[in-house]
Amino acid sequence: MAEQDLYKVLGVEKDASQDEIKKAYRKLSKKYHPDLNHEPGAEDKFKAVNDAYETLGDPQKRAQYDQFGSTGGQQGFGGGAGGFGGQDFGGFGGGGFEDIFSSFFGGSGGGRRPNPTAPQQGRDLQYEMTLKFEDAIFGKKTNITYNREEQCETCGGSGAKPGTSPVTCSKCHGSGYIQVQTNTPLGRMMSQQVCDVCHGTGKEIQDKCATCGGSGHTEQSHSIKVTVPAGVEEGQQMRLQNQGEAGANGGPYGDLFIIFRVEPSDEFERDGATIYFKLPIDFVQAALGDEVRVKTVHGDVKMKIPAGTQTGTTFRLRGKGAPKLRGNGTGDEQVTVSIQTPTKLNKGQKEALKTFAKASGKTVAGNGKSSLFDKLFNN
Repeated sequence: MAEQDLYKVLGVEKDASQDEIKKAYRKLSKKYHPDLNHEPGAEDKFKAVNDAYETLGDPQKRAQYDQFGSTGGQQGFGGGAGGFGGQDFGGFGGGGFEDIFSSFFGGSGGGRRPNPTAPQQGRDLQYEMTLKFEDAIFGKKTNITYNREEQCETCGGSGAKPGTSPVTCSKCHGSGYIQVQTNTPLGRMMSQQVCDVCHGTGKEIQDKCATCGGSGHTEQSHSIKVTVPAGVEEGQQMRLQNQGEAGANGGPYGDLFIIFRVEPSDEFERDGATIYFKLPIDFVQAALGDEVRVKTVHGDVKMKIPAGTQTGTTFRLRGKGAPKLRGNGTGDEQVTVSIQTPTKLNKGQKEALKTFAKASGKTVAGNGKSSLFDKLFNN
């Protein structure tokens, strides 16, 4: 029988975000939980929802499913990863013929089965943090709050009602796997599948915890203090260990990856540790030279404009850029000047420009709107 479309099981589109997938899983798992829904078929739907989230909730497994159309990444002769139609043959190992034999004969290829009761690390989470331009440069300390799956305090993560314990699965006898007979082009063969009763854990919970419903986890709001390092940039990320979701079988929590988004500045631009600033100056400052005040992220500083400066000239202010995140020291600020042409001139300014034009031996034709201006520059 063909595998179900896991996206349809969760009721989401194929381009759904991880957060949307997680929300859909939480909604459906509560809807079909056997302790809450006693309608016929609810338990099967609950299992299907859990199986779907086990794949789509893990970015790596999801990518494999999207590429090969299966949760196992190997479909024997069907052409999944490692099969004859796959892309990774790997010298008969790591997903090649070894896995085909393993799936048919229950491990004849020599692959090891994972221990269903071994501790497993929890899922990693992502958190997007938006920073102001200055906060990304100088860093900051802040608190963030997000939801995550935590170990159930009532049952201690076992999923069993307090005073009881999980028992060995009656179907797989604790192995987490069952032998299934399959008709193939080569005849009837035995293959191994994850036990549909314990879902690979090797344990059954007969008396489920009322708080977590037997999952061993509960969704909780979690707050932590984050120190944003000075010099972070757009798209960079920081990992915080053990701040993800709770693990299984006493395994550690997953990690939290904080992805930084930086708001643009109205005055500055940035490339790594270098800050860029545009400074408008007038004709007189450019021609005669001047000392001006320039804005930097560290505060205003004085900068000399040499006489005869041309528009587009760039000056460097050492150490006035952003801290170097991967290294020592601070970057520079690059200041590019542009000469602004006045749009309106008073009588004195026109006289001065007329004198300047005569001293330069040049004739200026004006713009055709003022006969007086034309006469001043053509006398």
